[in-house]
Amino acid sequence: MPVDSKHQMDGACLSELERLIEWALREDLADLGDITTQATIPEKAAQAAIIAKSDGVVCGAEAVRVTFARLDRNVTVDFFRQEAERAAFGDKIANITGPAESLLSGERVALNFLQRLSGIATLTSKFAEQLAGTTTTLLDTRKTTPGWRHLEKYAVRCGGGSNHRLGLFDMFLIKENHIAAAGSIPVAVARCRDYAQKIRRQLLVEVETRNLEEVKQALDAGVDRIMLDNMTIGEIKKAVELVKQRVPLEVSGNVNLQNVAPIAATGVDFISTGAITHSAPAMDFSMLFEEAIDFSLGNKN
Repeated sequence: MPVDSKHQMDGACLSELERLIEWALREDLADLGDITTQATIPEKAAQAAIIAKSDGVVCGAEAVRVTFARLDRNVTVDFFRQEAERAAFGDKIANITGPAESLLSGERVALNFLQRLSGIATLTSKFAEQLAGTTTTLLDTRKTTPGWRHLEKYAVRCGGGSNHRLGLFDMFLIKENHIAAAGSIPVAVARCRDYAQKIRRQLLVEVETRNLEEVKQALDAGVDRIMLDNMTIGEIKKAVELVKQRVPLEVSGNVNLQNVAPIAATGVDFISTGAITHSAPAMDFSMLFEEAIDFSLGNKN
C-alpha cells in the first residue's frame, strides 16, 4: 500500500533528523562507545524485535533506520507497521538484524526518537478523532521541543492533524503585544500589509482577538484569518454568527480532549492546540533480542 505523502519526511525534516541523531549518538557513545556490550558480548550477529508496550500510532520509522545506518551499514531494519498506522500493546512493529554491538549501541537513541514522535502522533489522533464528522481542522502550534520543529510537526500530520505556521517567518500572526505596540488592530494590520509589499511576499495575515469588539475590528481590517483566543463556547458562537463565514475562524487557548468537540460544533474552521506537541506522553516501545549467532563458532546460541 503506498504511503501518503504527508506521512513521508521532506528534505528539511530529514536534515533535522540526521543532525539530531548524530548529536544523540555522540551524547550516548562519546569516544569509547558501548563499553558494557563490548565487555560482555562476543562478536555476534543478532536479530531483535521492536515491541509496542502501549497502544498508539507509530511514527518515526525513519529515525530508527537512520540511527542504525549511521552506526553500521550492515544493520537491516524491517518495519511491519507503516507510518501513521496503529499498533496495540504487544505488537511486533519491526525486526532489526546485524552485529549485536551495533544493535545495542543504537537501541536507546532509536527508541527515544520512535517513542517521542509516536507519542505526539498518538495524542494528535485522539484530538482528531473528536473532530471526525466535522469540517474543523486540527492545527498544531510553535510549542515544540527546540530543534525538533520539523519532526514534531511531521508527527502531528501522522496523527491526523495539520500544521500551523512553521515559524515566525511564514505568515503574520498579530498578537496582543503587537496590537499594544502598534496602537490598534487596524494599524497593526496595515503595517503588516505594507511590510509584505516591501519584502515582496504574499503572506497571510491573522489577528488574535480576545472579544467580539476585536473580532469586528479584525474583520473590518480585511484580515485573512481571525483567531478567537481563550473565548467561551458562548463567545465563540457569537463570533461565528458575526463573521458569517466571511473569514476563516481559528480557536486557540485551553483546548483539551473534553472541549475540542463542542468547540468544533460551533462551526469554526480551525482549532489549534500546543498540547499535542508539548504535553504528549511517549508511546512505550522495547527492543528484545530474538536470536544471536556467534561468528567465531558458526552456530546459534
